Amino acid sequence: MGRDGKTIMLVDGSATLRYYYGILLKRLAFTVMVAESAEETLSIIKDSIPTLVLADRAILESGGADFVKKVKDCNAQEPVRVIVFADREDASARSTFLRMGCSDFLIKHQEPGHLYQSIQTALEPKPREYIRLNIPLKVTLGDGTVQGGVERTEYVTNISEGGLYVRTLYPRPKSATTPVTLFIKDRAIRTKASVLYSQTLTGGFFREPGMGMKFIDISRDDRTFMRRFIREQLTSDLMIG
Repeated sequence: MGRDGKTIMLVDGSATLRYYYGILLKRLAFTVMVAESAEETLSIIKDSIPTLVLADRAILESGGADFVKKVKDCNAQEPVRVIVFADREDASARSTFLRMGCSDFLIKHQEPGHLYQSIQTALEPKPREYIRLNIPLKVTLGDGTVQGGVERTEYVTNISEGGLYVRTLYPRPKSATTPVTLFIKDRAIRTKASVLYSQTLTGGFFREPGMGMKFIDISRDDRTFMRRFIREQLTSDLMIG
């Protein structure tokens, strides 16, 4: 399954765009289904219900309001969210689709962050502000001082502009703060971070032991560098013809 069990159905008549956004959504850790028409979409959702449908404006218009209603109502437990994907801004069309019950009217070819935030807003009661990238990176916790604690090298499993998840057998308690040095390419990002939550190996289902941490003191330059790095990792080998 994808991120938190979320499945996105991507509906677009362009094979190039289905490939580009399909790969991008997978890199954002969602499970992805694809369709190229309203008819194919309705056929697929009879057996495989997505969490959200991201559909090209022209396809939604060809299916009409009835198509949007059928998509939203295919899950009896919870309405399926629908986001319109358009080539350009159109205030009148935006208003029409939102009245139909669509969650957003999103313009193609924007920064990945716009897509991520739109999906988060549609699906999550507490939307994440920043893209979370799954990537292994080296990190040093502590700075060897009494206050900072013993310096220890660990590894990160995901990062965002706002924080990181550190894989460790020795997670610190919630709200604890520590100096952090994160190594990305040839850059050492030195900051401080506060523990939001910790996970251990004791009891219940297996979860990777470690701690989610929020940056509390990071420079604007380092944040900008991280934003560019995350975008590069998501899109560097993807092109839209």
